[in-house]
Amino acid sequence: MSAPPPLTKPSSSARAVPILDVHDVTVAYHQRPVLWDVDLTIDEPKLVGIIGPNGAGKSTLVKAILGLVPLAGGYVHLFGKEPAAVRRRIGYVPQRESVDWDFPVSVLDVVLMGTYGRLGWFRRPKATDRAWARECLDQVGMADFANRQIGQLSGGQQQRTFLARALAQKAEIYFMDEPMAGVDAATERIVFALLRQLRDEGKTLLVVHHDLRTVPEYFEYVAMMNMRLTAAGPTETTFTPQNLQKTYGGRLDVLDAAAEAVRKQQKSE
Repeated sequence: MSAPPPLTKPSSSARAVPILDVHDVTVAYHQRPVLWDVDLTIDEPKLVGIIGPNGAGKSTLVKAILGLVPLAGGYVHLFGKEPAAVRRRIGYVPQRESVDWDFPVSVLDVVLMGTYGRLGWFRRPKATDRAWARECLDQVGMADFANRQIGQLSGGQQQRTFLARALAQKAEIYFMDEPMAGVDAATERIVFALLRQLRDEGKTLLVVHHDLRTVPEYFEYVAMMNMRLTAAGPTETTFTPQNLQKTYGGRLDVLDAAAEAVRKQQKSE
């Protein structure tokens, strides 16, 4: 019997394509760079926190990944393709400030918008689509508000509605820009319980987040930014005083809050 062939490593082409591959991304507004040479790769489903000071480019990074702002350099691939080619696999929850809340549309209609990518042009939602939209509202505790005009809701209720719209898309990767801004504690608990459930179902979620005290509790992976990516990796090894100092500089109030979060993280380990 002949000897078995020697084991060889699989070629790079045989490896799984990353869910997200951001390479050397630079974005400039009016010839002024706001993101510099950002590299970020997500290989498997994760709940990722994007953190950094105001003006660090966190929201711009999300918009660059989604193709909502032009790149001055680098590239973005989602599932190995250009973002426009996989639009139906992407869910997006924008900042509340970017939405026209006076638009005369009901909560249910907003959630139904999440199904339009699957419906295609000129097809009206069916009863099954409406039932699915109501189920998504129920998941975020908003079923009783289905017929309410979107502008009549509180900030937390509006954010839950947009989360339900993202759920209605049945996406594989979700981008959420400050979903906790201005919401109450009950909404925050509901949202993050749902995000963990989505992660457990194999979804990937990237969330712009501002409250450093809750980072270790909410996220398993962090991307820390200040125009550049200062650090990225598992929260337990990346969310450290040294990386926080690199990201936030000498802002003592922020660093004190972060230090409190780090201490809590270390006590729980």
